[in-house]
Amino acid sequence: MSVKIRLNTASATHVVLAKVGNPQREEPLETSKEVFPISDEDQPSLTAIFLKPFKNLMAHRFTHHSSLDQHEMNTCVKAIFETKDGLYQRGVEIAKRLYSKSNHPNIKAGDLCIAHIKEAQVEGEFVQGLCILKSESVVPFLSISTKDGDLQISTEQGINPDKIDKGCLILDYWSKKGYYVLTFDRSGSDSRFWVRDFLGVEAVPDAAFLTNAYTKMAVEFLEEEKPADDTPPWDTCNAARGALEYFEEREKFDLQEFEEEVLKTPEAKTKFQEHRARLEEEQGQPLETSFEISKKDVTKAKKRINAVLKLDTGVEIHVKSTLSTENEPVLERGYDDNKGMKYIKVFFNKDLSANPA
Repeated sequence: MSVKIRLNTASATHVVLAKVGNPQREEPLETSKEVFPISDEDQPSLTAIFLKPFKNLMAHRFTHHSSLDQHEMNTCVKAIFETKDGLYQRGVEIAKRLYSKSNHPNIKAGDLCIAHIKEAQVEGEFVQGLCILKSESVVPFLSISTKDGDLQISTEQGINPDKIDKGCLILDYWSKKGYYVLTFDRSGSDSRFWVRDFLGVEAVPDAAFLTNAYTKMAVEFLEEEKPADDTPPWDTCNAARGALEYFEEREKFDLQEFEEEVLKTPEAKTKFQEHRARLEEEQGQPLETSFEISKKDVTKAKKRINAVLKLDTGVEIHVKSTLSTENEPVLERGYDDNKGMKYIKVFFNKDLSANPA
């Protein structure tokens, strides 16, 4: 089920701050001594910074093998939503939880912001939220100020709002099902730490998530299974596009039908099942084998199909998925006996990169 979220009416009200080190490196945890109220002057800019990363993200929810009442993050969030005065105490508990989970050598220290959000909209209803952001790097920036009647310039270190490493937005919706959680982790390598170890969330298996998972899995599988010979990369593009046609032409996905019509051979089916099992292990949850297809997410998947051919002469050829829709081939491979080199011939009607006369 798709849930409509609007954040343009939301605003940040208060924030708890922390510096979270890595206990394995004997780095400390520091927390603010009180809740920091956000002034009316700072509210628009800080709200925009806090909520900007949460566009077009998949829905998640807290999960526990026994009961959500035993889920530490779910308990903290519930207390904050139910008690306005609970932000500081529970915010510190959240910071301590993150610190205790940061004991892997690859996990970086960082600055943590835990902000209360008011008047976000979910399905037309105003709800409160909790925004948790972690920045693991600082960048230098210039500051020009006035001193003793003259201008001066200096450098300071600060957080780049566009490069916040990790974050989640927990909305007071689906409270009995683990809340509605949006999360991101730009580091990639240790995303399991943030999503599963710290937050303890799983993806909501709705049409958007399942369509995205299976289209991504199909494209990655076909790319991995491409022949090791001199087969051009645009052939792999065409194969991936062919797999996505299954999703375009149907309203409902059926795994058995997909395997029969797209994968066809027993060897391909077996390898795809192994690929699916690995993804389920990474996600920490099984994938449903039948679901309604989200056409919007099929369109997104098509845009991600690209091939890059890197040549030893320093030339790179980027091939978009739209190449496969051409009626006549526009790329031709061959071998030049005189030069003793391979070549690629490109046919086109107009150079779109040229400046107009």
